[in-house]
Amino acid sequence: MTDLSWLTARPVAHRGLHDMNKTRWENTLSAFAAAAERGYAIECDVHLSSDRIPVVIHDGDLKRLTGQDGFVWQRTAAEMTALKIGGTSDHLPTLQQALDLVDGRVPMIVELKGVPGHDEGLVASVGKMLKRYEGKAAIMSFDHWLIRDFPKHAPGIPGGLTAYGKDVKLIEAHFAMLAHDIAFTSYAAGDLPNRFVSFVREKLKMPVITWTVLDQPAIDLTFKYADQMTFEGFEPDLVQVA
Repeated sequence: MTDLSWLTARPVAHRGLHDMNKTRWENTLSAFAAAAERGYAIECDVHLSSDRIPVVIHDGDLKRLTGQDGFVWQRTAAEMTALKIGGTSDHLPTLQQALDLVDGRVPMIVELKGVPGHDEGLVASVGKMLKRYEGKAAIMSFDHWLIRDFPKHAPGIPGGLTAYGKDVKLIEAHFAMLAHDIAFTSYAAGDLPNRFVSFVREKLKMPVITWTVLDQPAIDLTFKYADQMTFEGFEPDLVQVA
């Protein structure tokens, strides 16, 4: 079994260490630089541009972050990186730019955002990029069709399931993804505890990180039922003991 102790060794800055989009916005090079300087692992989100290049942005729709109309998949990477985020001087980065900036200083956890009909090649592109990367890195997704491609198109890169929920239907869907060689899960802190997380931690010895931790109750849930947190809105101690 691959050693993933690095995945849970330090708190994970959700979309980098931003200030809730006041002056330092999510998923920007400024937010990644701040996280790396403080020693936090970094979670970021990627979509595929129209010319099949992974770009770092959470939403498929451009409006909230750039003020522009349209969708990521409609624009080239050059067009995307020309856009400024939130009216700041930060331009929307490619994944490669983010990796170059972090340069192995802290782990990178890359969440792949699927868009049915517009994400072919996303797993392969990110997998190839991370294969060349010399730092610690993992991929994860909510999207089951992308996760099914992880072993084929991103071999050797630890892959995770991003998940939420407690109801039977969702829990059963999560269990089904264990057939696809996932190495960890990132679970909604507010939905702990549940049977799936208990099973993968206790029976499979699989690391579990949580999202998105904003307050002390979520911190408490994380370190009672999981291994590490993905946080935003505050700066936690680097050493957290479950």
